Amino acid sequence: MSQISVLLADDDPGILEAIADFLSWRGISVDCARTGEQALELSRQQHHDVLVLDVMMPGISGFALCQQLRQLGVTTPILLLTALDQVNDKVTGFSAGADDYLVKPFAMDELVCRIEALSRRVSRQQLRLLHFGPLELDVEQQQARRDEVPLQLTPQGFTLLRHLIAHAPRVVSRRELEQAIWGDEPPDSDALRSLLYQLRTQLDKPFDSAMLHTRRGSGVYLQLPDAPNTTETP
Repeated sequence: MSQISVLLADDDPGILEAIADFLSWRGISVDCARTGEQALELSRQQHHDVLVLDVMMPGISGFALCQQLRQLGVTTPILLLTALDQVNDKVTGFSAGADDYLVKPFAMDELVCRIEALSRRVSRQQLRLLHFGPLELDVEQQQARRDEVPLQLTPQGFTLLRHLIAHAPRVVSRRELEQAIWGDEPPDSDALRSLLYQLRTQLDKPFDSAMLHTRRGSGVYLQLPDAPNTTETP
């Protein structure tokens, strides 16, 4: 199994360091955040297999962050850590979109087991279907739909959309997209531009709002139709 990547957010530096060190020792890649705002930004910038969020963070709480991520279309499994052990607290977490809930104090080995279980669950699901808001990709059948409307994509267009969905809503660099589609030998500088145009024609033009956007100088990303857009799409 490939290395698991985790985003860990906790406002207590001692707890954050202890958990991060243990996860790293167990072979898990860890990105750390001390606030909900930092965690939100990191989740947009990088791909993670599991998000581990403390509930009682200042600013954006773990509950609020979980809900906000789900509203943004992030489907990455979320494990909440908290000292709140009442049933209504757990209900709040699951209602916000959490996949699992671990009450402090906990054994580090149990945390690792839960992270691995969440990662395996997603890996099995991603073998067949990928979702991002109204988008659905059937990997086995090489079919894509938006709002149940089939998209007519070439094999390369399907690969492009699959890579964008797998990393949504993160911005994906053009170089990364070229490598995902053509490997180390992309045909020419206009090939990706042409492919993006073809994808936009199928994915966005028949609908009222766009999902495919570019961030000038950075790359390309998918965004939910009702999310505010602050970037330019040439």
